[in-house]
Amino acid sequence: MSKSPFDLKHQNENIDSRIIAAMERISQAFRVLLWNESKELALSPIQIQILVFLMFHSEEKRKVGYLAAEFNMTKATISDSIKVLEQKKLIRKESETQDTRSYVIHLTTKGLEIAKRTAAFANHLLAPVSKLNAEDKENLLISLMGIIQHLNKTGLITIQRMCKTCVHFSPGIGKTQHFCHLLNQKLSDTDLRLDCPEHLIMN
Repeated sequence: MSKSPFDLKHQNENIDSRIIAAMERISQAFRVLLWNESKELALSPIQIQILVFLMFHSEEKRKVGYLAAEFNMTKATISDSIKVLEQKKLIRKESETQDTRSYVIHLTTKGLEIAKRTAAFANHLLAPVSKLNAEDKENLLISLMGIIQHLNKTGLITIQRMCKTCVHFSPGIGKTQHFCHLLNQKLSDTDLRLDCPEHLIMN
């Protein structure tokens, strides 16, 4: 049986475990920041996340099924949140002409105002990141992308829109730069996107 990264004796002797424990501490910060926003607005954390997602993503992603996959939740759970947001007049639903059972979710004016406000909930974390030197930022970004890609492959994270999982992406080898065939341009490590609107998943 593998040892837990939260076993302090093991953690203090193993850098991998310390990294996991550090990531868990950072996830706590996200939870606290979201809860602070949710208490003030009488919304749940997931409802706030939905509003922010709707503001920044295209219509084909603003559907219950996609939101359920995005947030690793059931369609029923997302539908309940959508119902509350609609009752609070923060969103409106638009039925699709080809399938009236399916609908696209739009922010109302009030919903957009709240989304703009709450989208800044994680800005507290920008301060320590901005203090890192350029090389450390690049290494951190690439390392995190690698972890996210692995979690995506194992099914823990269902949807990814990173360069590395896109059909348009050709990875560089050695010092050779990566290449995006859609943009028809070379990409350095720092150009790699975590959430690309033109992402097309590999089969």
